[in-house]
Amino acid sequence: MHPDSCRYTKEHEWVCSESGDVYTVGITAYAAEQLGDVTYVEVPQPGKKAKQGDAVGSVESVKAASDVYAPVGGMVYEVNEALEAMPELVNQDPFGEGWFFKLENVKTSEFNALMDVKAYEAYLATLEH
Repeated sequence: MHPDSCRYTKEHEWVCSESGDVYTVGITAYAAEQLGDVTYVEVPQPGKKAKQGDAVGSVESVKAASDVYAPVGGMVYEVNEALEAMPELVNQDPFGEGWFFKLENVKTSEFNALMDVKAYEAYLATLEH
């Protein structure tokens, strides 16, 4: 369900090291499920510098609105412009076509300190009780 190559936050963002120094960020399937049908996504502007934990975007659904936080610090390299016209991609494919933005100049120590897939799934189990 959750890609092994990604790291996860308690706020349900994921970050995957793609190639070289580029890291892709999105929200997890759990977050998308909790939100319900996503109706709007706001992504940061390319070139924006973000510190780990900064609110850098938002996602709105029929149920709620929520900030999206930078799971690691870096500079926004690219954004998923498809989400503007098709925010439902977040629900349909949260780890694929539903990605939010890509970061570069990321500290690998911040990435490595996040939860791996086993730790994240154990964390989710504590929320379901």
